[in-house]
Amino acid sequence: MLAPIGILGGTFDPIHYGHLRLAEEAREALALEQTLLIPSGQPPHREVPQTAAGDRLAMARLAIVANPSIVVDPAEAESATPSYSVLTLERLRAKFGPARPLVLLLGADAFAGLPSWHRWRELFALAHIAVANRPGHPPHARRFPETLSQALAAECSQRFGANANELRTSPAGRILPFDMTPLAISASLIRAQLAAGHSVRYLLPDSVLDYILSNHLYA
Repeated sequence: MLAPIGILGGTFDPIHYGHLRLAEEAREALALEQTLLIPSGQPPHREVPQTAAGDRLAMARLAIVANPSIVVDPAEAESATPSYSVLTLERLRAKFGPARPLVLLLGADAFAGLPSWHRWRELFALAHIAVANRPGHPPHARRFPETLSQALAAECSQRFGANANELRTSPAGRILPFDMTPLAISASLIRAQLAAGHSVRYLLPDSVLDYILSNHLYA
């Protein structure tokens, strides 16, 4: 059986230890061979990032330089078109072939909002979805069919997996929650702290902070 590949997208404005810890814990919990970190260029579901795609891509590369299990995919950051997850997964499916398990890594909030995504039902034919139990979510929140919209609960009702081994038995289509260490770190908090002249050291890698300060970002 082929080992699954994780996919973690986001604006990463800036990338921080919450993002990196999610990737690390997903790798361990889901037995991922590697994780693709994909900074978005033009995210269609969020506000325009405060920093340019080139800067966010550079910070992502600095953040993972010592971790060979994470690979930065620059395609979205270098594209002039909106970063739709279904298009990203179509591109990766073509790259890795029909048999390789792909695992889209999402937070619980993002997963709950899936019906607002472009061509969202097609995601399940392209990848598995692993949902991180984010800080502040009680244990019962992992019973997703009881807490999600009717449309999403109906689509997902037969897809929930019991353990990571199920991700290896097919290339796509399963949903698996996994626990994540509570880290109350957010990019918006970091941007606000920097704008106010406060320290953000130990919230993100030193290499990323040095890049921010050298390039006068978020000031």
